[in-house]
Amino acid sequence: MKTIGLLGGMSWESTASYYKALNEGVKAKLGGLNSAKICLYSVNFDEIEQLQHQGKWADTAVILADAAKSVERAGADFLMICTNTMHKVVPEIEAHISIPILHIADATAQRLVQDGVSKVGLLGTQFTMEQDFYKGRLRDKFGIEVIVPNKDDREIIHKVIYDELCRGIINQSSQEQYLKIIARLHEQGAQAVILGCTEIALLVNQASTCIPLYDTTEIHAQQGVEFALKDTL
Repeated sequence: MKTIGLLGGMSWESTASYYKALNEGVKAKLGGLNSAKICLYSVNFDEIEQLQHQGKWADTAVILADAAKSVERAGADFLMICTNTMHKVVPEIEAHISIPILHIADATAQRLVQDGVSKVGLLGTQFTMEQDFYKGRLRDKFGIEVIVPNKDDREIIHKVIYDELCRGIINQSSQEQYLKIIARLHEQGAQAVILGCTEIALLVNQASTCIPLYDTTEIHAQQGVEFALKDTL
């Protein structure tokens, strides 16, 4: 079994979901008392969040590259970044390590292609919804058309993520707002909707709507389990 390297803490609420999903996935595959071999570096999200909103992405890249090097030195065989937004700086991180990074957008896109989804809605932080590092990868590498909510809806989604979900706060009113936004994306032609922030699945899930949802945390974790065990099974 390979050792999974995790960059977490962005936020720790969703990193806990990764840890649980990875261990449950390994147990489901191997049975008994088997669990995942994990090396986790959890950053202080307050520091990252401030730099994000100041537009200082190069500084966030330095922090995460240093963390990634620590994970590699500790014996990780590959790396997973437990957040969608910070995949913006994957190229900078890759330049400082020799182990591969499992990209969350690739994992999600592969599932979409497998399911025949060619037009998808995207929820996430404003950075993820508005910048091209995520949407562009889905479009250019996999041929998937991505639509995002309108400006007002993007602001709602972003505010709920940072003010509520990253703080462990779950509000029914926020869930209702999210479901309305998901419905509007479906009306615009989205065959499915990506929960493109690892905290969103704490608020809405497939039981909440008949519109297909793609939980990036679950998809990414499943890919991590398969990669860790591919020479074991």
